[in-house]
Amino acid sequence: MDLAYIPSPSTGVIHLGPIPLRGYAFCIILGVFVAVWLGNKRWIARGGTAGTVADIAVWAVPFGLVGGRLYHVITDYQLYFSEGENWVDAFKIWEGGLGIWGAIAFGAVGAWIGCRRRGIPLPAYADAIAPGIALAQAIGRWGNWFNQELYGKPTDLPWALKITESANREAGLYHPTFLYESLWCVGVAFLVIWADRRFELGHGRAFALYVAAYCAGRGWIEYMRVDEAHHILGLRLNVWTAIIVFVLAVVYMVVSARVRPGREEIVEPRSRKPVETGKTDDDAEDAADAGTGKAASDASDDAADPDDAGDSHDVENGAGNGAGSAAKG
Repeated sequence: MDLAYIPSPSTGVIHLGPIPLRGYAFCIILGVFVAVWLGNKRWIARGGTAGTVADIAVWAVPFGLVGGRLYHVITDYQLYFSEGENWVDAFKIWEGGLGIWGAIAFGAVGAWIGCRRRGIPLPAYADAIAPGIALAQAIGRWGNWFNQELYGKPTDLPWALKITESANREAGLYHPTFLYESLWCVGVAFLVIWADRRFELGHGRAFALYVAAYCAGRGWIEYMRVDEAHHILGLRLNVWTAIIVFVLAVVYMVVSARVRPGREEIVEPRSRKPVETGKTDDDAEDAADAGTGKAASDASDDAADPDDAGDSHDVENGAGNGAGSAAKG
């Protein structure tokens, strides 16, 4: 008799009237909001302006979703293009299936486009959003719980995940690898935040640390999974991907620290500051124009009336003579 286990939802969809709310999609959307919220706070702390992270996310998120889906469909093509399968299912993203490797790669392309439009260095932006991405992954993994997918090997541990039987899975108790990865991603987020404060990581090194730390955890978690996957030299494809990306991230951190030590001083171009309190540059220009116009007007009046100009000269001479007399007395 199993005394303790983690139950799985009976359904991955909740209907709010005629509107279906899918648990997988909800977790992805919630993760995006958390990533943007935390990224915005970190961006402002780095000297950026509020709203910039969200503006660039408008480019990064759609690219990331497309890239994540493409990676999943390409690496698991047999699920959609084998005999008896329906290729249209490849577009049903709400049923699960986003490869983090493709999501990060394509998301970086979208972020690069957004950063280029704003004149912002991509590495600085990546450093700001790195912990938020890790938290977004932690939340997004719970979407796999709703869909009863990506679980590990059978186990009798108290935190085993109970899976119900269906056409593509066998009922039983399994390692909750979705939970392992979710907790690991939370730890990665806190690691990056701590390291960034302690060592003032810059020029993309905070993001590289996130990538390396995530890959380290993904490697052993992936090894526990039992879902169908392609193998190369006895290892799952995603394990090899984690190893390669981990090495690249570590190399980048080492080389970047030597070539560009320290942190960026300016991460976002600033607008011109007010000239005086309560006055903008436009106000100052208007005042300058007004002063110039007044001087030109006075010069024009003097030129038009020479007598007035002479009178003014006499008054100045008289004042000077009076001052000289007072000095002699």
